[in-house]
Amino acid sequence: MEAETGDLVLCLRKGLSGHRPGYRAQLRMGPRPRPGTREVVSGETEGRQAGVLILLYPDDGSLYTVLTLRTDCLENHRGQISFPGGQNEADETLEMTALREAEEELGVSSESLEVLGQLTPLYIPPSQFCVTPTVAYIDRRPEFIPAPDEVKEVIEIPLFHLLDPKTVSEEEWTIGGNRVCVPFYAWERHKIWGATAMVLSEFIEMVRRICDGTKDTEETGKQSLTGR
Repeated sequence: MEAETGDLVLCLRKGLSGHRPGYRAQLRMGPRPRPGTREVVSGETEGRQAGVLILLYPDDGSLYTVLTLRTDCLENHRGQISFPGGQNEADETLEMTALREAEEELGVSSESLEVLGQLTPLYIPPSQFCVTPTVAYIDRRPEFIPAPDEVKEVIEIPLFHLLDPKTVSEEEWTIGGNRVCVPFYAWERHKIWGATAMVLSEFIEMVRRICDGTKDTEETGKQSLTGR
């Protein structure tokens, strides 16, 4: 497992410094219709800036990532599932924002993390934020200490589950008085949709390319991510 994980982390670092799957991969998990759908040309000039963290870590023989269920008292995206993250502050890079927010929300010290790179910025019309995801790795499962005013639940998901095409479903919902087709990743009782699903879509496509080239097969990806 250690060798498999090390290989994946090395490939992610290389991949994130080069060509990323980008907007097309994001849009696969976007609600349809999605207001204001457009590709972000320059993340630094689009809307209010925010950074989120995709944190990877091994646990029980598999590679995991972590999401949070936001409390109902937050200003934006309350009650939704998201990556740890928040608004960029003065004199911060977006990487620094993502790391700071992960420490504030989950108690994960940035000093213990290896930053692998960034994914494509994503503009979110309802909140007018442009979110830049940073990908980081830690070689053990962190002890999560959720901030009670921000995090209602910590959601840990094995990557091989997200690689399984059967994890993706879609439903028709009413949002803002309009009927919208909403794709989502299903995990336990949760439905991961919207901007979080769009960010995951690009990341999972990159992981899939690393695990099994262009083949969309679950088993090869599962072997790479679980060591089995």
